[in-house]
Amino acid sequence: MKMITAIIKPFKLDEVREALSGLGVSGITVTEVKGFGRQKGHTELYRGAEYVVDFLPKVKVEAAVPADLVDRAIEAIEAAARTGKIGDGKIFVTSLEQVVRIRTGETGGQAL
Repeated sequence: MKMITAIIKPFKLDEVREALSGLGVSGITVTEVKGFGRQKGHTELYRGAEYVVDFLPKVKVEAAVPADLVDRAIEAIEAAARTGKIGDGKIFVTSLEQVVRIRTGETGGQAL
């Protein structure tokens, strides 16, 4: 089992959710986050005054998937979230030691 964490642009969330659902990923967790990478923020103009936006709004999507789905899930997220411009995001994959469904007590792959 693996945990896939993707940091993407907010307007790409629906496309990523649909792509993961199409693969059979049963659930995702979405968190609104802020951050910056190579963009280092940008300058905006508001009522004649310039100000710097250091942290850009992003969305963190987390999905626990069986090991055999990892590569296909990464490809699906990548295709759905790509705009071809800077700031498209990143995908992180980490190992899951154990998963427990609280309601039934199921563990491992059955808990997903």
